[in-house]
Amino acid sequence: MNRRRLHQQMVCLGLVALLLIGCSGAQATRPDSKRALFVVYERFEESEYGIPRAILEDRQVVVTVASVRSGAVTGHKGTEVQPDVLLDAVRGGTYDAIVFVGGYEYERDDPEAQRIVQEALAEGKVVAAICVAPITLARAGVVEGKRVTASTGAGELKQAGAIFTGASVERDGLIITANGPAAARQFGEAIAAALGE
Repeated sequence: MNRRRLHQQMVCLGLVALLLIGCSGAQATRPDSKRALFVVYERFEESEYGIPRAILEDRQVVVTVASVRSGAVTGHKGTEVQPDVLLDAVRGGTYDAIVFVGGYEYERDDPEAQRIVQEALAEGKVVAAICVAPITLARAGVVEGKRVTASTGAGELKQAGAIFTGASVERDGLIITANGPAAARQFGEAIAAALGE
Protein backbone atom coordinates (compact mmCIF):
# COMPACT_ATOMS: atom_id res chain seq x y z
CA MET A 1 0.00 0.00 0.00
CA ASN A 2 1.46 3.34 -0.93
CA ARG A 3 1.99 6.11 1.62
CA ARG A 4 -0.67 8.40 0.17
CA ARG A 5 -3.36 5.74 0.35
CA LEU A 6 -2.30 4.84 3.90
CA HIS A 7 -2.48 8.53 4.86
CA GLN A 8 -5.97 8.83 3.33
CA GLN A 9 -7.13 5.76 5.26
CA MET A 10 -5.71 7.13 8.51
CA VAL A 11 -7.48 10.46 7.97
CA CYS A 12 -10.75 8.62 7.27
CA LEU A 13 -10.34 6.53 10.42
CA GLY A 14 -9.69 9.66 12.42
CA LEU A 15 -12.78 11.37 11.04
CA VAL A 16 -14.91 8.28 11.74
CA ALA A 17 -13.57 8.27 15.30
CA LEU A 18 -14.51 11.94 15.67
CA LEU A 19 -18.03 11.23 14.47
CA LEU A 20 -18.38 8.30 16.85
CA ILE A 21 -17.09 10.05 19.95
CA GLY A 22 -18.15 13.62 19.25
CA CYS A 23 -15.99 16.62 19.94
CA SER A 24 -17.47 18.09 23.11
CA GLY A 25 -15.13 16.41 25.57
CA ALA A 26 -18.14 15.45 27.72
CA GLN A 27 -18.33 11.88 28.89
CA ALA A 28 -19.17 9.87 31.98
CA THR A 29 -16.22 9.73 34.33
CA ARG A 30 -15.10 7.40 37.07
CA PRO A 31 -13.32 8.86 40.09
CA ASP A 32 -10.10 7.04 39.10
CA SER A 33 -10.22 8.05 35.42
CA LYS A 34 -7.04 9.34 33.85
CA ARG A 35 -7.23 12.78 32.24
CA ALA A 36 -5.61 13.91 28.99
CA LEU A 37 -5.45 17.40 27.52
CA PHE A 38 -5.26 17.72 23.73
CA VAL A 39 -3.82 21.02 22.50
CA VAL A 40 -4.99 22.01 19.02
CA TYR A 41 -4.32 25.01 16.83
CA GLU A 42 -6.02 26.19 13.64
CA ARG A 43 -5.60 23.75 10.70
CA PHE A 44 -4.65 20.89 13.01
CA GLU A 45 -4.11 17.44 11.48
CA GLU A 46 -7.36 15.53 12.02
CA SER A 47 -5.91 12.02 12.18
CA GLU A 48 -3.30 13.11 14.72
CA TYR A 49 -6.18 14.31 16.89
CA GLY A 50 -8.98 11.83 16.20
CA ILE A 51 -7.11 8.52 16.29
CA PRO A 52 -5.20 9.05 19.56
CA ARG A 53 -8.31 10.57 21.17
CA ALA A 54 -10.43 7.55 20.22
CA ILE A 55 -7.77 5.17 21.57
CA LEU A 56 -7.59 7.01 24.89
CA GLU A 57 -11.34 7.34 25.29
CA ASP A 58 -11.71 3.64 24.53
CA ARG A 59 -9.57 3.11 27.64
CA GLN A 60 -11.78 5.43 29.72
CA VAL A 61 -9.36 8.37 29.62
CA VAL A 62 -11.24 11.67 29.98
CA VAL A 63 -10.21 14.03 27.18
CA THR A 64 -10.29 17.82 27.39
CA VAL A 65 -9.41 20.05 24.43
CA ALA A 66 -7.51 23.33 24.76
CA SER A 67 -6.67 26.04 22.27
CA VAL A 68 -5.65 29.68 22.18
CA ARG A 69 -9.21 30.90 21.52
CA SER A 70 -12.66 29.88 22.69
CA GLY A 71 -14.27 29.56 19.26
CA ALA A 72 -14.25 26.38 17.20
CA VAL A 73 -10.87 25.35 15.80
CA THR A 74 -10.91 24.01 12.24
CA GLY A 75 -8.70 21.17 11.07
CA HIS A 76 -7.02 21.32 7.68
CA LYS A 77 -9.72 19.01 6.22
CA GLY A 78 -12.52 21.13 7.68
CA THR A 79 -13.37 19.26 10.90
CA GLU A 80 -14.36 21.66 13.68
CA VAL A 81 -13.47 21.04 17.31
CA GLN A 82 -14.82 23.17 20.14
CA PRO A 83 -12.17 23.74 22.83
CA ASP A 84 -13.23 23.06 26.41
CA VAL A 85 -10.67 25.43 27.92
CA LEU A 86 -8.35 28.24 26.89
CA LEU A 87 -4.67 27.34 26.87
CA ASP A 88 -3.72 30.18 29.21
CA ALA A 89 -6.07 28.75 31.88
CA VAL A 90 -4.44 25.30 31.82
CA ARG A 91 -2.13 24.11 34.58
CA GLY A 92 0.10 21.29 33.34
CA GLY A 93 -0.09 19.25 36.53
CA THR A 94 -3.89 19.01 36.35
CA TYR A 95 -3.79 16.33 33.63
CA ASP A 96 -2.13 12.92 33.49
CA ALA A 97 -1.07 13.56 29.88
CA ILE A 98 -0.68 16.62 27.68
CA VAL A 99 -0.94 15.86 23.94
CA PHE A 100 0.17 18.41 21.34
CA VAL A 101 -1.44 17.83 17.93
CA GLY A 102 0.48 18.91 14.83
CA GLY A 103 -0.91 20.76 11.86
CA TYR A 104 -0.41 23.28 9.13
CA GLU A 105 -0.61 26.43 11.26
CA TYR A 106 0.97 24.95 14.38
CA GLU A 107 2.04 27.64 16.86
CA ARG A 108 5.75 26.85 17.09
CA ASP A 109 6.54 29.49 19.69
CA ASP A 110 3.56 29.60 22.06
CA PRO A 111 4.85 30.55 25.54
CA GLU A 112 1.70 29.14 27.20
CA ALA A 113 2.29 25.74 25.59
CA GLN A 114 5.93 25.80 26.71
CA ARG A 115 4.86 26.65 30.27
CA ILE A 116 2.37 23.77 30.31
CA VAL A 117 5.07 21.33 29.13
CA GLN A 118 7.40 22.43 31.92
CA GLU A 119 4.66 22.23 34.58
CA ALA A 120 3.50 18.79 33.46
CA LEU A 121 6.96 17.25 33.43
CA ALA A 122 7.82 18.83 36.79
CA GLU A 123 4.84 16.96 38.25
CA GLY A 124 5.66 13.65 36.59
CA LYS A 125 3.00 13.81 33.88
CA VAL A 126 3.22 12.40 30.34
CA VAL A 127 3.90 14.92 27.57
CA ALA A 128 3.28 13.80 23.98
CA ALA A 129 3.77 15.65 20.69
CA ILE A 130 3.26 14.56 17.08
CA CYS A 131 4.35 15.89 13.68
CA VAL A 132 5.74 19.44 14.06
CA ALA A 133 4.64 19.68 17.72
CA PRO A 134 7.89 18.32 19.24
CA ILE A 135 9.29 21.80 18.48
CA THR A 136 7.27 22.99 21.49
CA LEU A 137 9.20 20.55 23.67
CA ALA A 138 12.51 21.83 22.30
CA ARG A 139 11.53 25.43 22.94
CA ALA A 140 10.36 24.51 26.45
CA GLY A 141 13.90 23.26 27.12
CA VAL A 142 12.95 19.68 28.04
CA VAL A 143 14.52 17.51 25.32
CA GLU A 144 18.19 17.59 26.25
CA GLY A 145 19.50 14.02 26.18
CA LYS A 146 16.06 12.66 25.20
CA ARG A 147 15.33 10.43 22.19
CA VAL A 148 12.74 12.21 20.04
CA THR A 149 11.27 12.17 16.56
CA ALA A 150 9.22 14.63 14.48
CA SER A 151 8.15 15.33 10.91
CA THR A 152 10.22 18.49 10.72
CA GLY A 153 12.62 20.52 12.82
CA ALA A 154 15.30 17.87 13.36
CA GLY A 155 17.97 20.56 13.39
CA GLU A 156 16.25 22.59 16.10
CA LEU A 157 15.60 19.48 18.18
CA LYS A 158 19.27 18.49 17.95
CA GLN A 159 20.35 22.04 18.77
CA ALA A 160 18.19 21.80 21.92
CA GLY A 161 20.16 18.70 22.90
CA ALA A 162 17.74 16.01 21.73
CA ILE A 163 18.81 12.72 20.21
CA PHE A 164 16.80 12.79 16.98
CA THR A 165 15.97 9.23 15.86
CA GLY A 166 13.59 9.71 12.92
CA ALA A 167 11.50 6.76 14.20
CA SER A 168 7.71 6.68 13.73
CA VAL A 169 7.19 6.95 17.48
CA GLU A 170 9.73 7.47 20.22
CA ARG A 171 9.27 7.28 23.98
CA ASP A 172 11.91 8.44 26.42
CA GLY A 173 10.58 8.44 29.97
CA LEU A 174 7.60 10.77 30.20
CA ILE A 175 8.15 12.23 26.71
CA ILE A 176 6.44 10.61 23.71
CA THR A 177 6.95 11.96 20.19
CA ALA A 178 5.75 10.83 16.76
CA ASN A 179 6.61 11.86 13.22
CA GLY A 180 3.21 12.40 11.61
CA PRO A 181 -0.23 11.15 10.58
CA ALA A 182 0.86 7.63 9.62
CA ALA A 183 2.08 7.17 13.21
CA ALA A 184 -1.16 8.42 14.83
CA ARG A 185 -2.36 4.97 15.96
CA GLN A 186 1.02 3.94 17.35
CA PHE A 187 1.28 7.36 19.03
CA GLY A 188 -2.11 6.92 20.71
CA GLU A 189 -1.19 3.41 21.86
CA ALA A 190 2.09 4.69 23.33
CA ILE A 191 0.25 7.38 25.30
CA ALA A 192 -2.32 4.83 26.53
CA ALA A 193 0.47 2.46 27.60
CA ALA A 194 2.24 5.25 29.51
CA LEU A 195 -1.00 6.17 31.29
CA GLY A 196 -1.55 2.52 32.20
CA GLU A 197 1.75 2.25 34.08
